[in-house]
Amino acid sequence: MTLSISPDLTSADQVLLSLASKEQRTVTEAEMMQAVRTLLIGLGEDPDREGLKDTPKRVMKALQFLTKGYHESLEELLNGAVFTEDANEMVLVRDIDIFSSCEHHILPIIGRAHVAYIPNGKVVGLSKIARICEMYARRLQVQERLTVQIADALQDLLKPQGVAVVIEATHMCMVMRGVQKPGSWTVTSAMRGVFAEDARTREEFMNLIRHNANFR
Repeated sequence: MTLSISPDLTSADQVLLSLASKEQRTVTEAEMMQAVRTLLIGLGEDPDREGLKDTPKRVMKALQFLTKGYHESLEELLNGAVFTEDANEMVLVRDIDIFSSCEHHILPIIGRAHVAYIPNGKVVGLSKIARICEMYARRLQVQERLTVQIADALQDLLKPQGVAVVIEATHMCMVMRGVQKPGSWTVTSAMRGVFAEDARTREEFMNLIRHNANFR
């Protein structure tokens, strides 16, 4: 069967669709380490010198950790921490540290997420909001997709009155290479339900994330 791939899909989505159309071969850790060794040689280095001898293994382990979100699921992550509660005011967890990796250069994305929702009979353990951010961040990402994935996960999970997510991040692919603009920040947002429909609710959220917490 020939798989038709839309040109509007991201490169990562195209890869996932291609893999879905055929059996995916398991890549061994030895093959991953050999790939790193090949890269080192291509860069003009000697992978057998003392400082680089264990680098292929270290890089492999680091990349496995930085992309561990591919092997996590919402169900396992939540572990039943969704509760019935008669609450209908905004719940906000702000300044959640985000560490992700740009899918184009595999360089760090470092920032923070602000996540809010207005319950509709269900609440989730506060730490789970941070864990949801972590799960999606620990993948090869673009910031726009990461923001949407967090918002949609909470919307699907809790069916709340609304969800708001704002991520502020700096991208090392813009700092260390390319345009080399240290100090630049990218801000993305995803609004669902009442946050998208009601300007006052959205403004309340934006004011809360701009406010400097006085307990720091």
